[in-house]
Amino acid sequence: MSDPLLTAQDLFDLASQENDPACPNCAAHDFSCWETILSTFDRESLKCVGTLKDPDADDIWDEYHPNGTTMWSNNAPIAVKFHPYARSDVHQCQTCQKVYLRYTEYGGYYVDERIRVVKPELVELNSSLSKDTL
Repeated sequence: MSDPLLTAQDLFDLASQENDPACPNCAAHDFSCWETILSTFDRESLKCVGTLKDPDADDIWDEYHPNGTTMWSNNAPIAVKFHPYARSDVHQCQTCQKVYLRYTEYGGYYVDERIRVVKPELVELNSSLSKDTL
């Protein structure tokens, strides 16, 4: 059984739920922007709750940064139809309920597992957002 395909609204709603800021695993890591998953972070505490990878969508490598942010910015918008979000799975900490996005970057000579916490205020809810809006 595959993970359910989530929309931007689903992601916003999930990330807007109350979470416990005292979780020792999540509190020790910021992950406000895309980062390599550190060995000190307990990946086993996360459960995949859905995906943003639409199997019917074209591969998109374009990023969405209307305010001059970059992929590495703490305040970069989370636009689910754009890279790297469209290649991400949605995970939730089973202890504190914090929501994360995870994807794997495949470079020429490396594989890098990346993670970013979902801040609801950064989720782009404009449903008509597409690569034509760049």
